[in-house]
Amino acid sequence: MSIRTSLGFSRRHLAQAVGAALALGLTPSWSAASTDPWPTQTLRLVVGFPAGSSPDLTARALAEPLAKALGQNVIVENKVGAGGNIAADFVAKATDGHTLGLMINGNMTIARILNPKVPYDPLKDLTPISLIGKAPLVLTVPASEPGAAPGQTAAEWLSQARKAGDKLSYASPGVGTVAHLGMELLKTKAGIAPVHVPYPGNPQIITAMLGGQVQLALLPPAMSAAQVRGGKLRAIGTSSSGRSPVAPEVPSLAEIGVQDYQLEIWNAVTAPASMPAAVASRLSAVLSEIVRAPEMRARLFQQGWQVVGSSPEGLRNRIQADTQSLGAIIRSQKIETN
Repeated sequence: MSIRTSLGFSRRHLAQAVGAALALGLTPSWSAASTDPWPTQTLRLVVGFPAGSSPDLTARALAEPLAKALGQNVIVENKVGAGGNIAADFVAKATDGHTLGLMINGNMTIARILNPKVPYDPLKDLTPISLIGKAPLVLTVPASEPGAAPGQTAAEWLSQARKAGDKLSYASPGVGTVAHLGMELLKTKAGIAPVHVPYPGNPQIITAMLGGQVQLALLPPAMSAAQVRGGKLRAIGTSSSGRSPVAPEVPSLAEIGVQDYQLEIWNAVTAPASMPAAVASRLSAVLSEIVRAPEMRARLFQQGWQVVGSSPEGLRNRIQADTQSLGAIIRSQKIETN
C-alpha cells in the first residue's frame, strides 16, 4: 500500500488556523458561570492506545497545530487498556476543564452494549467535538501464511484460510474493538474460523504477525503499509464496499467473494459531558479548519485517513448510526466480555 503525500503543516496554514480561531472568538468559558477565557492552561489529549498506534499518531499530528490555534500547549497522554475504554472513562470523569480525548468509534458507540459494567456511558458522559477521519480496515496476513506462493491471488489465500479452520489465529487491539467485531463478522461472511488473540494495540499485533504468533488481523490501512511494501506482510482486502482511496491497489473483500461486508473505523475528538455546547462548537470549527488544510489533510491521508472534520452534530449522528450497526454485530455474533 503506497500512499504518496507531502508531510508537515506549513506556517501559512498554521497561521490560517490561528486566524480562524480568533475570527471565531475562541475565548469561551468552560463553566457557564465563569468569565475566564478558555483555555487557560495546558490541554491534555488522551489516547487509549500505545505510542505508535493509529490513534496515537493522529493525536500527535493534531497536537502542535491545535496548540498554536488555541494559544496553549497540548500534550498527548497514553492511557492504555480495555480496548481504549480506560482512556474514555478518564476523559468522561475529567473535571479540570482542559482534558480532551482522541477516541476510536468503539469507545464512542458500543462500549456499554458490549459490557454494561463499563464505567461510562458514551452517549451521556462524553461530548462529541469533531469526527477527524474515517477509513476501512485491511485484512492483513504474513506474506508466507497460510500456504502462500508466488503469484497467489487474494481469492486463493481465502480458499487456503477456509481449509485451515481454527488452526489459524487472528489478533485485535482488544475485545469489543471494531477490529474484533469486524473479524467475528468476517468469519461468518467468509467461512473462516481463526481463533481470537487480543493485544494492547496494532504495533504489537504487527510484531506478532511478523513473529508468526498470529496469522491475520484487520488493521488500519497505514499501520502495516511499510511491512506490506517490504514484502513481509500482505494486504488481502479492504472492508469497504469498493476500493478505498487510502489503499486503491488493494481489492475490497467483496471483490474476492465476501459478500455483504462493509465496515469503517473512525477517530474523533471528544470532551467530558460538562463542556458547554458553545465551547464544543467553536473547538470543532478550529479542528475542522486544521484537518482540512492541505498539508494536514495529506499528513492524515498518509496515516490512512480520509479527512472529515465534522461538526459536533455530525459526529453525534455518526455515533448514533454506528451504535445501531455495531450493536447488531454484537447481538448477531453473541459477542460478550468475560
